[in-house]
Amino acid sequence: MTDQPPQDPPAHHRLFFGPEGLRAGWSLLLFFALLFVLGGAATRIAHLIHPAQPHAARHDLPPGQSLLGEAIPFLVITLSTLIMACIERRPLRAYGLGATPRALPQFASGLAAGSILLAALVATLWLTHLLVFTGALLSGAPLLRFAAEWAAAFLLVGLFEEYALRGYLQFTLARGLGALLHRITDSPHARVLGFWIAAALFSFLFGFGHKSNAGESPIGLLSAGLIGLVFCLSLWRTGSLWWAVGFHAAWDWAQSFLFGVADSGTMIRFHLLASHPQGAPLLSGGTTGPEGSLFVLPTILLITLAIVLTLRHTGWPATGLHPARSSPPAAPNINELSS
Repeated sequence: MTDQPPQDPPAHHRLFFGPEGLRAGWSLLLFFALLFVLGGAATRIAHLIHPAQPHAARHDLPPGQSLLGEAIPFLVITLSTLIMACIERRPLRAYGLGATPRALPQFASGLAAGSILLAALVATLWLTHLLVFTGALLSGAPLLRFAAEWAAAFLLVGLFEEYALRGYLQFTLARGLGALLHRITDSPHARVLGFWIAAALFSFLFGFGHKSNAGESPIGLLSAGLIGLVFCLSLWRTGSLWWAVGFHAAWDWAQSFLFGVADSGTMIRFHLLASHPQGAPLLSGGTTGPEGSLFVLPTILLITLAIVLTLRHTGWPATGLHPARSSPPAAPNINELSS
């Protein structure tokens, strides 16, 4: 009995599935549908638990309510990503967050780098008389309480903002663009180009997303976009978002709570130090805060050097570019998603 030659999958199968599993376009469409459905349900539940104050801006909220406001979208993103991981038969860590041996060291390294480099930027502004501190606003038990609450809130800010733009979306658009470029050019660098085109797009969106902040400025928007691109460099080198999450959380916490300066134009309540900028806004940052100062640009260069010099290059993605099964996947079984 002779072996039958393998048959090509039917046309309708090829429309939905390729060598890397479910095609990236369908994956993105399904992911956005999940975000729409789960986000709508979560918003309704949140309003029942804690009715929103229609005229309260984000900076007017206490840390506990800000924490809830970050936790809900992060849970929506995480649940949507988990469902897509089941459908695509990839490990959750393929999308940037997951339990890996180096997750905790990378997170701790990001915390340290974010704290040190933000402190260096603030010190530069203070030494050049572009930032003035006028005293402490908290002490004793309130200091410990608000330090902890804002730390938790900014950890969720880091988790949500990194996972939202540099998690599933970055992975899937990068693999889709890489596959498309490979078909067009047959270049061995198609995967690299796909990653960095997606990274540039989402970094632009990350920077542009700060435009609605009341005190934002052109330098602030530019620095937010550049920092987003630098965070993509940490993802490229490690295949993980844990360093970026740690850096993001520490940078925002030190900026907003510890030094009491504006963060992309936003001032929080219950911060430690009272401060205000003085001098030319282009140098002091003005209402934007340190991220609106020209001094942030060499700081971003230092962040880049910190990534290159301290993070071991393991390559992106660390795992999961291809689905777990070597053969083209069949349509997902609903029973497998609940198991």
